[in-house]
Amino acid sequence: MLPTSLAKDTIIALATAAGHGAIAIIRLSGPEAISIVNGVFKGKNLHNQPSHTLHFGTIREEDKILDEVVVSLFKAPASYTKEDVVEVSCHGSPYITEQLLKLFLRKGARLAEPGEFTKRAFLNGQFDLAQAEAVADLIASDSALTHQVAMKQMRGGFSQEIKALRVQLIHFASMVELELDFSEEDVEFADRSALRRLITTLQQLVADLLKSFEMGNVLKNGVPTVIAGKPNAGKSTLLNALLNEEKAIVSDIPGTTRDVIEDEAQVGGIRFRFIDTAGLRETQDTVEAIGVARTKEQLQKASLVLYLFDVTTTTPAELKEEIEALQLPQVPYLLIANKKDLATPAQLESFAGFENLVYLSAGTKDGLRELEQALLEVVNANEALTSDRTIVTNLRHFQSLQKTATALQEVLHGLDTGLTGDWLAADIRRCLFYLGEITGDITTDDLLDNIFTKFCIGK
Repeated sequence: MLPTSLAKDTIIALATAAGHGAIAIIRLSGPEAISIVNGVFKGKNLHNQPSHTLHFGTIREEDKILDEVVVSLFKAPASYTKEDVVEVSCHGSPYITEQLLKLFLRKGARLAEPGEFTKRAFLNGQFDLAQAEAVADLIASDSALTHQVAMKQMRGGFSQEIKALRVQLIHFASMVELELDFSEEDVEFADRSALRRLITTLQQLVADLLKSFEMGNVLKNGVPTVIAGKPNAGKSTLLNALLNEEKAIVSDIPGTTRDVIEDEAQVGGIRFRFIDTAGLRETQDTVEAIGVARTKEQLQKASLVLYLFDVTTTTPAELKEEIEALQLPQVPYLLIANKKDLATPAQLESFAGFENLVYLSAGTKDGLRELEQALLEVVNANEALTSDRTIVTNLRHFQSLQKTATALQEVLHGLDTGLTGDWLAADIRRCLFYLGEITGDITTDDLLDNIFTKFCIGK
């Protein structure tokens, strides 16, 4: 429940983006939300209307009409915040929204703090903390996959897994602590072998969640995809084709690109962060050498590499040497035979034995669709995306899971060394604490402030 000081307040904020638009929505939540709006609304008496209804009328300040509006009514507890909520849809003039906001403020509302609507929803038990954070992720989603992950988390997919882990641990913690009440009788309520099996199972589940964070981070920030190759292979031309704009300078002069050029584009609902790099070669030019060094750094950090080569001037033996010289870590890569429009059939056929090969003309964009399909196949080969598994995308959750993994290991160590029940129970309680941090079963005011101040004002 809300602290008493907050429960008495009725908050207000603009729920739509600032600026000119067809409509704007002003949201109020709190015990006086209906009374404040009803006092200046000329239409039906809102107090007498059922929840989840719309009402057309005017907002007036004394005899002056400020705007014609539609009022949406959501009565407690059947609302987003579980309080009385009123949303006023007005014309999207910044002047009108300012006048209405000022009027409602004069009538007793106060401006909401960032994320306060969602914070109230959490405090009133509408959803847990992980689901509340997923609301922010949903608003920020900019691809089909980030939307899918955020929607699943907002609907409680991740929370259900965490709560299931806690329920099992709570049972054993209570059994171990019950033993302490009968310490003089030397009884054992908690089956140690069953507890060991549970801890081992939980360790694997937590490990899988931790592993998924790498993919979750990629989804939120875009798949870092490095475009590499020798000078004049067509890397900058490919970047421009993928972005559908002239982002990089294209020239016949080798070594034109001397620094990292980066931009994002969506392919099939997945956001890729394409990174154009300096051509890989030995050079005496100081500036170009720095660019080559940065290329090698980017290759080590990439999640996917697109290696371009000029199919008209490169032999299969040379390509094999170039791939081996890259010394890529365990990173998937695609080989792109560029300038296929200038190649002979024999030149194209000579590379038929290479896997993950795409033929392309970056200049004419012939083969670009096939490249995009190959990109999707590489990413979708990841089990985390093709299965119904939970993907961790939140750094705070990841850190709590790391602490949980450490605490679980301590429980296992305690079982191995015959640790007494009181110490064993303390280790189990630590696991429960860290898991509870994720869902908000364990929380502090500082933690809540840190989370919800990152929200927009009207959410």
